[in-house]
Formats: sequence, structure tokens, C-alpha cells
Amino acid sequence: MNDELETIEGMKFDRGYISPYFINTAKGAKVEFEKALLLLSEKKISSVQEIVPALELANKYRKPLVIIAEDVDGEALTTMVLNRLKVGLQVAAVKAPGFGDNRKNTLKDMAIATGGTVFGDEANMVKLEDVQIQDFGEAEEVSITKDDTLILRGK
Repeated sequence: MNDELETIEGMKFDRGYISPYFINTAKGAKVEFEKALLLLSEKKISSVQEIVPALELANKYRKPLVIIAEDVDGEALTTMVLNRLKVGLQVAAVKAPGFGDNRKNTLKDMAIATGGTVFGDEANMVKLEDVQIQDFGEAEEVSITKDDTLILRGK
């Protein structure tokens, strides 16, 4: 038996992609992005209206977009998947780890580590529909499997 220690500059949590349609690598069934934007939300995202402004900004700046939220479902998830498959937009959605206050604190930590804003936070009254480029977190690398998410070198 060997002991191993792996040090990484970033964060890893045990939630993977919401839909396998986001996979963009042939080997390992992963989603891998470089220089990605991160949209963090404490709330569930279901409507198209909530998600379109973020998708448009990611497309405008030609950057991949990872949405980490309580959940992404309904029209919002369908819109993301269709944009991924039909337009080739680099997007992925992941459920935020933890529950209740633990989830809130983890999302705040992610925001601090990546320079982003947490939407749905009582302290931040900005609506998801009003997202601006400075509200996104940024990471040099994001790797998502069906089981976990790794965010490396946040801004």
C-alpha cells in the first residue's frame, strides 16, 4: 500500500454534469474547458429567460460557460443542450454541492476563488437576467465527469 499526496490549485466537488449531452471529449466521457466563465446560482434555473443573457455573453466573448446552480432543468436545460448540439456552444451545467447553508457557503467560496458573483444570494439582488460579464467567475481549466467537477486556477 502506497500513500499518495496530490496538490492542486483549485477546487473539486462531488457533483458532475447534469446531462451527458455536454460531454466534449472522446476519451473519458468528460467535459473539459479552458478559460471558462462560471455562473454561480443558489437557486434552481428553469426558464429560458434566466439563461439566455448568460449564453449570449459567453458566445459574444467566445468563452465556454459552466453554470453551477441548485439545479438546471426544464426549458433552461433544453436550451443549453440544443445550443451545445446545434450551435456548438461550449456549455455545461452542474448541480451545486451540499445543502442549505453549506451550499451557500460553498458557492461563496467558489465566487471568491474565481472572482464571480453568487446569484440568488440575499446580499446580491442582481437578477440572473441582468448578468454582466464581470458577474462571471473565471477559471483557467474546468473538468467535469459524471461524478465530479474540478475547477483549476480561478481568477
